[in-house]
Amino acid sequence: MRLVKPKKFLGQHFLKDLKVAQDIADTVDLFPELPILEVGPGMGVLTQFLVKKGRTVKVVEVDFESVAYLREAYPSLEEHIIEDDFLKMNLLRTFDGNPFVLTGNYPYNISSQIFFKMLDNKDLIPCCTGMIQKEVAERIAAGPGSKTYGILSILIQAWYKVEYLFTVSEQVFNPPPKVKSAVIRMTRNETKNLGCNEKLFKLVVKTTFNQRRKTLRNSIKPILGKESPLTQNLIFNKRPEQLSVKEFIELTNQVEAELAISQEKE
Repeated sequence: MRLVKPKKFLGQHFLKDLKVAQDIADTVDLFPELPILEVGPGMGVLTQFLVKKGRTVKVVEVDFESVAYLREAYPSLEEHIIEDDFLKMNLLRTFDGNPFVLTGNYPYNISSQIFFKMLDNKDLIPCCTGMIQKEVAERIAAGPGSKTYGILSILIQAWYKVEYLFTVSEQVFNPPPKVKSAVIRMTRNETKNLGCNEKLFKLVVKTTFNQRRKTLRNSIKPILGKESPLTQNLIFNKRPEQLSVKEFIELTNQVEAELAISQEKE
């Protein structure tokens, strides 16, 4: 059977340590009744442990060489191999609209995009686990006041509990990446509704963190304008990384109320 050569343009780094692969596979056990969707299985080092769990496993792979390898190596998966770009998939069709666990050794160049898609489908994905770049994992798990706390931290933590599970050496990959990796697990929290305008919440978070060194009074100007009386409130003396998810929700509600007042005056 011909091995697949990792492709740099796809961000492929194939895991070769079976113990690490087993440990990643075991992160899905929090929801033993749900089917599993694995992103980017490559040559199936993680897949081989997932299929032993007695659950429906589907894999999505964009690399045609990897798809051919998987079909030969895992004939029982034939009907469950999806040759597609995960970022373009309609996830409602994956398991007929039923929830599933998302996992994988994610391509590092698109891991953030994968998690934004997870957020867009949060009602379908109660649990997401997998391996990503250590720096991104730390960013997702970071709390207020941390230098790594940012847009990804807040948008994910608004809906998911984040666990940084373990760090993985660069030496267990072919080819070895230039950075360390980490395995995380994100589990849906009990939030059903943020209690604010979700679209505006995202805008406030992204706008303020785009100028994270500035106080909110200055970084919020693209939304509120230069002379908004709202910015005299004490919270606007803070920088965005000092605010918790709850405080960002409260800030969003204040901003929405102020925008409504401004529109009435026009």
